[in-house]
Amino acid sequence: MDKLPQIAVIGGGSWATAIVKMLCNNSPQVHWWIRNASTIEHIKKYNHNPNYLTSVEFNVDKLVLCTDLKEVISRADILIMAVPSAFLKDALSGLTEADFKNKKVFSAIKGIVPEHNLIVGEFFNTEYKIPLENIGVVTGPCHAEEVAMEKLSYLTIASQNVENATYVASQLNCRYIRTTVSDDIFGTEFSAVLKNVFAVASGICHGLGYGDNFQAVLISNAIQEIKRFVDVVHPIDRDIKSSAYLGDLLVTAYSQFSRNRMFGAMVGKGYSVKYAQLEMNMVAEGYYGVKSIHEINKKYGVDMPITDAVYNIIYEKISPAIEMKLLTDRLS
Repeated sequence: MDKLPQIAVIGGGSWATAIVKMLCNNSPQVHWWIRNASTIEHIKKYNHNPNYLTSVEFNVDKLVLCTDLKEVISRADILIMAVPSAFLKDALSGLTEADFKNKKVFSAIKGIVPEHNLIVGEFFNTEYKIPLENIGVVTGPCHAEEVAMEKLSYLTIASQNVENATYVASQLNCRYIRTTVSDDIFGTEFSAVLKNVFAVASGICHGLGYGDNFQAVLISNAIQEIKRFVDVVHPIDRDIKSSAYLGDLLVTAYSQFSRNRMFGAMVGKGYSVKYAQLEMNMVAEGYYGVKSIHEINKKYGVDMPITDAVYNIIYEKISPAIEMKLLTDRLS
């Protein structure tokens, strides 16, 4: 890379806020697209996001804030997408293939675009003709809340273009963030989708009163389920025990900050899916992800009992107690 690439973060939520915080440690300028103009004015005046991770203070002199997505994209070389997958297509409405020409797109979304049943990288490759070598993934194990508190965290940056991944990793790496580079864009992204589904399962079981002993069995089976699926969808040599896969699953299934686990726990305690979503006031990607994985797996036929159980509870409205009891007979 001959010149210093300009980086833009697309999204105004917790993960976008955390990424901007990381980038500000290394980049002299960070472009940031936020839909709401009042949020931008608040950040400019008070140096923090009023809606997410409010303890994070920004050096606003480093931020170029804008509500015009087309303009933000035109200014940047590298785009880090952090819009919830369910709303991504709507956010990009009006943009064309020409807007993304020569852009490098990294997904920090950890979800599937539900209208297409495509992971985010595939969506940009298919809809906007971005070459796969210009697509990447930013994945955990990492919760935005701990980034805000500057607790030591680890990220995996995946791309088929090692130079692109290495540069993004260098911009996110700081005193409290360690980064590694991978070439497995499909495996890391599908794993990030599935870990949210399994966090929902973990929460449901917690809400039903299952203990730590069962949770250990559940998550042990979950990582095997991830391996079976990603090995069929994109068969390459990968270590499923590494942080990008197993680590990300563990932190999402067990952490107090996991919105997917929180969502599942409410469902397990008897709240309706609709009520749980409204009460949380946050997006649980596992809700959308499980339906998309269920649809995708009709093509592959991978044995996925935990995914099937979550789908049956969320979308077929089968009793969580009954469905999880049936699941216990299939785990080992």
